[in-house]
Amino acid sequence: MNAFRSIEWLDEGIVRMLDQRKIPRETVYNDYTTHSEVAQAIKDMVIRGAPAIGAAAAYGLALTAHHSQVADAETLRAELADASNVLARSRPTAVNLFWALNRMNDRIADPALDSVVTLQKATLAEAHAIAEEDVAINKAIGKNAQSLIPQKATIIHHCNTGSLATVDYGTALGVIRMAHELGKDIFALLDETRPRLQGGRLSAYELKEQGVPFKVIVDGASGHFMRTLGVDLCVVGTDRVAANGDVANKIGTYNLAVVAYENGVPFYVAAPTTTIDMATKHGDEIEIEERPANEITHVRDCQITPDGVEVGNPAFDVTPAKYITAIITEKGLVYPPFNETLEKLMG
Repeated sequence: MNAFRSIEWLDEGIVRMLDQRKIPRETVYNDYTTHSEVAQAIKDMVIRGAPAIGAAAAYGLALTAHHSQVADAETLRAELADASNVLARSRPTAVNLFWALNRMNDRIADPALDSVVTLQKATLAEAHAIAEEDVAINKAIGKNAQSLIPQKATIIHHCNTGSLATVDYGTALGVIRMAHELGKDIFALLDETRPRLQGGRLSAYELKEQGVPFKVIVDGASGHFMRTLGVDLCVVGTDRVAANGDVANKIGTYNLAVVAYENGVPFYVAAPTTTIDMATKHGDEIEIEERPANEITHVRDCQITPDGVEVGNPAFDVTPAKYITAIITEKGLVYPPFNETLEKLMG
């Protein structure tokens, strides 16, 4: 398994995932054979990042079909519907989860798939297609972003949007990776991204392996570096883009966007079109996941707060469209007014 590929199907009917909770201390691969195990892995953030979650959900349904013992297609369809419902409850904010399940369910509903064997083959083929298309989409995003990146650039990135957050290559971190691979003089400032430290643990792990120069900074230091060091742009990913251009992303993104706006730093969002949700009119309609309190009260196994403190731990926040310079998609760059340009793009 490629060290950066977050998820992979094995011919034995096993889905293998790189356990992102253990990086960088350990490189551990977990094997799953049921959709319920995959749903728990998504919930526990063994796998994370909107595109990777979508691929995981698709493979979860493929596991259900592969291991089913039923005798007819309609009974298998009922099993797959139950599995889809379980997977849909794993995490609420990332629209790719629901997009992937809807795409899989549309394929499963094809009446031409009239036997268990044809359903099994079609389900796995669709999951593979979702995974491989994600890699191609990421590379197209990286290519489309290069006109925004000077030959010499300092870039701030929040959370982790690289290979670990996708099937492979990455969205916003993939933009940085491609710029480096093209020979640009790139330096990345990585927000550590409290509370789960996806920037300090995962993005730093990826860029170190890829040889991209970088420095890890605390989330609250971004304004300081913009003012004193000079930053050319910010680029982040997203878990859902509303029809008006509001963006839900990892908690702390809103803060970064406001500080970038104050300092005149362009703020770009790398977004596969699968994360653009035209049915959601604006950011206030996006459900924000609340994570367990111990993610705040503890760093790994070490408690850092007094006992019994009250904790608020939203996993995401919403950045209003007015702070976003452009959205980078695999189909091209999208500029304000987003309520018009996104409709044109998606229409």
